[in-house]
Amino acid sequence: MLVSQTKFDHVSYLWNEDEVEKIADDEVSLFLYRSNILGADLRLTNYGGGNTSCKTFEKDPLTGEEKEVLWVKGSGGDIGTLTRKGIAGLYVDKIHNLKNVYRGIEFEDEIVPLYYHCLHDLDSKAPSIDTPLHGLLPFKHIDHLHPDALIAVAAAKDSQAITKEIWGDSMGWVPWQRPGFDLALQLEKCLNDNPGIRGIVLGGHGLFTWGDTSYECYINSLEVIEDASKYIAEREGKERPVFGGARVETVEAASRLDQAAKIAPILRGLCSSEKPMVAHFSDDERVLQFVNSHDIDRLAPLGTSCPDHFLRTKIQPLVLEISPDEDLDDAKAIISKLTPAFEKYRKEYKEYYENCKHPNSPAMRDPNPVIILYPGIGMFAFAKDKQTARVASEFYTNAINVMRGAEAISSYTALPRQEAFDIEYWLLEEDKLKRMPPEKPLSRKIALVTGAGGGIGKAIAEKLVAEGAVVVLTDIHEERLKEAQESFKKDAAVYVVCNVTDEASVENAFKKAALAFGGIDIMVHSAGLAISKPLGETSLKDWNILQDVLVKGQFMLSKSAVSVMRSQGLGGDLISIASKNGLVAGKNNVGYGTAKAAQQHMARLLAAELGPEKIRVNTVNPDGVIVGSKIWEGEWAEGRAKAYGISVKDLPEFYAQRNLMHEIIKPEDIANAVFAFTAILQRSTGNILNVDGGIPDAFTR
Repeated sequence: MLVSQTKFDHVSYLWNEDEVEKIADDEVSLFLYRSNILGADLRLTNYGGGNTSCKTFEKDPLTGEEKEVLWVKGSGGDIGTLTRKGIAGLYVDKIHNLKNVYRGIEFEDEIVPLYYHCLHDLDSKAPSIDTPLHGLLPFKHIDHLHPDALIAVAAAKDSQAITKEIWGDSMGWVPWQRPGFDLALQLEKCLNDNPGIRGIVLGGHGLFTWGDTSYECYINSLEVIEDASKYIAEREGKERPVFGGARVETVEAASRLDQAAKIAPILRGLCSSEKPMVAHFSDDERVLQFVNSHDIDRLAPLGTSCPDHFLRTKIQPLVLEISPDEDLDDAKAIISKLTPAFEKYRKEYKEYYENCKHPNSPAMRDPNPVIILYPGIGMFAFAKDKQTARVASEFYTNAINVMRGAEAISSYTALPRQEAFDIEYWLLEEDKLKRMPPEKPLSRKIALVTGAGGGIGKAIAEKLVAEGAVVVLTDIHEERLKEAQESFKKDAAVYVVCNVTDEASVENAFKKAALAFGGIDIMVHSAGLAISKPLGETSLKDWNILQDVLVKGQFMLSKSAVSVMRSQGLGGDLISIASKNGLVAGKNNVGYGTAKAAQQHMARLLAAELGPEKIRVNTVNPDGVIVGSKIWEGEWAEGRAKAYGISVKDLPEFYAQRNLMHEIIKPEDIANAVFAFTAILQRSTGNILNVDGGIPDAFTR
């Protein structure tokens, strides 16, 4: 019997019978479906957090016996996007047999490699640390979730008593314990001591619920979470304002974003003392309620409670002690003002490590903050890439929800520092980090590419993203930008309409870069147009638009990019996409050739000026990039064909035949040159790289 979705006020009921009907006879598919709809509601579990499972009977390929098999989310997966490839299949009886070799909690990590001896499905994803928590419970379908409301109950000072008050004897409760085989034994004991319970609250951690079918398990999970959410909602703000009320007024939206964009590159530079970081900014209403509150000074230093939270966010955030309306235009002054706070944070993190480390603990990781809270403005998260920073931000938002809920029903308690350290520097977590793929050459880099709606600009953006960077796509055509952005994975690229001849539009593009990613490392000016006319036919309008887009645009883009780069103190790259025509005197080309020559010399001038700041300035000179180029769709192609006495369709081969290598030059070739300057030739500045197949007249030396 289906439950009405109107029964739930605090969670989303997403079960769809039409979808389920197609997979009704497949328990594993039903478990995956349940996982995905649970993971779609971030109030129920965080990205990558929690795990789900089901049990079926499968034939043992060696004995032919029907044996019970546990299908469970594998290590490092996300239930919201879980597929068949992301689960592990293990024999239930073999998981129980692990008890025979278990030597006690001091040695529980040695059990983890033995999970592989329990496998039924040899194509399994690596089994996660939580595998036995599902295997030792007898239920067909099990959910282990991290709902904000349940963690609020689990992290409350009176957690066990509150659990009893909400659910009576229908829910079990176990105190905080690190995930692993021993916690699985504690869950099994709790169930044996309390037969008939519908789930178990894990102190300081989360929730286990179950059912005989996937649907029953789903409804049981929603009902338990709804009960906790309702209990909190009925008490929130009744005895005292949420988080003690506002101490700081929220800055209005436009000014808030202006402040965030100005300070983001400064924070990025300060956070990048070990390795460059990428940012995510949030001014979510829940975030602002916390960062503006009286209670932030008491609660923020306590740190988070759920292991998934502090593994992503570090044990505690850095709270900025500056005014929401602080004058941020003088970056040097703000850096000087904030530096002591960052030094203090790093010092305290090192003390935390030294005080808690074990003889076999991994080396200390980056001591810089992941989460930075700016009262009146919002929250910044910094990590190795945009996705990791965004997820850290989401996790800390979950932590805020937990603190708010726990404070409403009791008082919030965080994990003791030693317990937190033992999770953060757990050797099994370290092994998981070591299994992650190596970073790409441009990982942690932020690029802005003009003319990225198509042609050379889009090819450059694609190459930079493929090599690990995140990219701000700019163009004057929004439809092209939308189409271009859709070709990238989530978090890899954002777009902003930018007219490179307009100063305000250029400044807005860099503001977008700061809000989206925290700053800029690479600026590529690829936007352009081409006009091929003899002197007598070249109008002042022709001349001006070429100078404005190619030269003035490069000047304004460089000026804005360098301003951001100086705030960061991380160096950077300015790349100009010029042309062989800036070096070679061709006929019927006075306006275009002059503008391209100006671009090339501006790059040399800027290289001479900016070199001491580790800002490299280089030029890529294409020639005859016809295939896939937007410029060649218009009158330029007709003009060049006319100048050479050939047809437009013969241009690609004509240009190929005139270079030494007889090669057709494509947008991807220009993109490779940009990559070379930004990732390989890092001690090169003031240079020109011709990508033309070899034109002797364009040889620079």
